[in-house]
Amino acid sequence: MSSATQTLEKLVSQASPSVAGEVEKPQVLVGIATCALAAGARDAMDAAKAALNGNDDVTLGQVGCVGCCSVEPLMEVRKPGEPPRLYVNVDAGRAAEIIRRDVMGGQPIPEWQIEAIEGLGTPAKGAATGAQDSEVIDRFTRDWRRLDYFNRQTRICLRNVGRVDPENIDDYLTVGGYAALAKCLGELSPQEVIDIIKAAGLRGRGGAGFPTGLKWQFTHNAPGETKYVVCNADEGDPGAFMDRSTLEGDPHSVVEALAICAYAIGAKRGFVYVRAEYPLAVQRLKLAIQQAEERGLLGDNILGTDHCFHLEIRLGAGAFVCGEETALMASIEGKRGMPRPRPPFPATSGLWGKPTNINNVETLANVPAIILLGADWYSSIGTEKSKGTKVFALAGNVVNTGLIEVPMGATLREVVFDIGGGIPGGRGFKAAQIGGPSGGCLPSQYLDTPTDYESLQAAGAIMGSGGLIVMDDTVCMVDIAKFFLTFTQDESCGKCTPCREGTKRMLEVLQRITAGSGEALDLERLRRLGAVAQRAALCGLGQTAPNPVLSTLRQFPDEYEAHIQERRCPTAVCEALVHYFIVEDKCIGCGLCKRVCPVHCISGEARQPHVIGDDACVRCGACYERCPVDAIVRQ
Repeated sequence: MSSATQTLEKLVSQASPSVAGEVEKPQVLVGIATCALAAGARDAMDAAKAALNGNDDVTLGQVGCVGCCSVEPLMEVRKPGEPPRLYVNVDAGRAAEIIRRDVMGGQPIPEWQIEAIEGLGTPAKGAATGAQDSEVIDRFTRDWRRLDYFNRQTRICLRNVGRVDPENIDDYLTVGGYAALAKCLGELSPQEVIDIIKAAGLRGRGGAGFPTGLKWQFTHNAPGETKYVVCNADEGDPGAFMDRSTLEGDPHSVVEALAICAYAIGAKRGFVYVRAEYPLAVQRLKLAIQQAEERGLLGDNILGTDHCFHLEIRLGAGAFVCGEETALMASIEGKRGMPRPRPPFPATSGLWGKPTNINNVETLANVPAIILLGADWYSSIGTEKSKGTKVFALAGNVVNTGLIEVPMGATLREVVFDIGGGIPGGRGFKAAQIGGPSGGCLPSQYLDTPTDYESLQAAGAIMGSGGLIVMDDTVCMVDIAKFFLTFTQDESCGKCTPCREGTKRMLEVLQRITAGSGEALDLERLRRLGAVAQRAALCGLGQTAPNPVLSTLRQFPDEYEAHIQERRCPTAVCEALVHYFIVEDKCIGCGLCKRVCPVHCISGEARQPHVIGDDACVRCGACYERCPVDAIVRQ
């Protein structure tokens, strides 16, 4: 046993976990994360504390979010020798009642538990997809594997989220935390560490999918004594919250991975670049760094070795472009966050001109598990070219919104319907926007597409960071394209003409189309402008900005044609193209529509069918909302 491992074991023996480890007395765990706080988790925690009234026989603790965002706040009750019970939609009243009836009275409340939620609580049908044979991973997921929602997932990045108190390093130590770092420092050379990451097949989860081990190798080989490691936590995609949840629920996994990366490439200093809009993530990350320094896991002579590594936080101001690695580095240096041409690449000339390795949060969170369990274990999960798992943030028109982690290669159908629970209200699936604002929209014929880098690219989308927005049949795809292009155009740094002007012109065309003044040539204009931006923009963000427009043009041409040729929005979303009609057989002639119409374009006698003058109608919808018999149709 190496001296580093011995030092770590001493730390573990002295640890005082708050919620991790064996359940020796009743525990009440409340999920405290940004999403949960917005749903009222703090009130639930306060109510539980008041109900316990200082009872030392029960542990009241906090954990991160397990991903079931649609039914938050969550409260878990754990008792020795009993399966855990996960309560959903826990407001202050429910929290107090759970304490009284279940925790103190021994009478669980089944109708409030996750098993009562259709889709989420369905009993497990079979084994999870992907490798689940590791104790390190298995012990954190086995409790919930009886439920199909969790059974279909393979949690590696999120292995500790919901199982440890993110503000207590002792919890992380108790579940094997920093063991991978000790193994690297005591048993492996820097090159051996890199070889393990390369053999595992881990690819960057920030969007590009570049092989992580190869990136580490380039930085390791770069000449010079001063090198840096950077964690890109500037998560700016609309609907994406993977990195935030990881930092809020398990910050030490990222801290440990950065220390391992620093050892592998020869760096002594590192930075976590995180947006200031993530206050809870920032708070817990600061605390994690402080705790690791106090225990000798960061700083000088880590675990009694000669490895030194100092980690700092840099706050971003929310500029989307700072997610691009060269713009991110400029921001860390105190400059305006703007991309620069590559080469040189950061691995040879990064921060202050020194070799720099940059990985995102999800990529790094996988590293400790890979080091502990081996490259063969990790590479057995996923597909031939896309190894491991991927975390997706499910949002939009899907029943089970939240955070999931599935093996690479799981199909969109599995993600949206088997785990996500399908479309609310029995409506039809229309498309999935995958890859964030730089991604593509995939219609129903792509539901059986595997979620790996190669398959998604072939389908006209990209993996991106993992945002996945589900859309039902009420969504206008032209409007969606305009929404994402509005975002990317607004976030353009303005440095290069193809992005600055190209996206602006494209947006103007989309605005014309949705306003009812589009023309046939507009479609070719969009394609031409998009192709120029893809080829000539300075950075990856500009090159991929046209993707939502080009993918919707390719997959939904009939909707664009309806907007232009028929002056009609098929889903009645674009107000300028909406038309209101009165169904003669339904109209009772009450006159309410006439009285609320601001432009007096409705005519008709009392108790006789009325008529809307379409030419004068301003599409305000007042008549539609006021009609008592639903005789007015909006289309």
